[in-house]
Amino acid sequence: MDADVPALRIADVSHSFGRLTALDHVSLTVGAGQFTALLGVNGAGKTTLFSLVTRLYDNITGTIEVAGNDVRRQPGPALARLGIVFQTRSLDRDLTVRQNLFYYAALHGMSRGDTRKHTAEMIERVGLSDKVDARVSTLSGGQSRRAEIARSLMHKPRLLLLDEATVGLDVKSRLDVAELVRGLIRDEGVAVLWATHLLDEVQPQDNVAILHQGKILTAGTARDIAGKATLEQAFLSLTGVEEGAL
Repeated sequence: MDADVPALRIADVSHSFGRLTALDHVSLTVGAGQFTALLGVNGAGKTTLFSLVTRLYDNITGTIEVAGNDVRRQPGPALARLGIVFQTRSLDRDLTVRQNLFYYAALHGMSRGDTRKHTAEMIERVGLSDKVDARVSTLSGGQSRRAEIARSLMHKPRLLLLDEATVGLDVKSRLDVAELVRGLIRDEGVAVLWATHLLDEVQPQDNVAILHQGKILTAGTARDIAGKATLEQAFLSLTGVEEGAL
């Protein structure tokens, strides 16, 4: 993918559920090979935005492009360049890790040769070589998350969306998943949009967009947004969320 073409471009997108406005003229860009954290409390609109990018919902207003492909006009090429890890666990617990990855590859029309090759690569990448033939039901929460990330990378996407990917994990597993994702950016050039309400997952140099009540309040590096305060203090000041609500 051309480095000048953003991995994700969202321009002036709104979405409503009846009278409830879930997203209000949202614009956001994730550059190729970049990590961007989408910060917001539960109900801010993060999952709705992801659902529009992945075509679970149809964006009536504005434009959404994945690697230069409009998700409405060119859904095939757009989704072919996209990997997604939703907050809700989605692996088949009765199948092995390998079987889950093979099934996903079949949905993407991958050849048997590519499926075997990519499975071996991704399983090694996420550190699950000793669990590849284990049933998902036997895995820990952190292992399941790593398996989901491996699955999302099977078709070599250029953009990876993670929606609250570390919710419910212990501290070590959270750190392991975050380190894995950052390694993918560094080594594979994958761009990442990381939606979270956990501010400690964000590093000072990270690109950040703060989403609150369906609106992007600010965007920039975490360091610039925080200024002389902490990121948490800046977030609370911008959103009006009470301390302890995060």
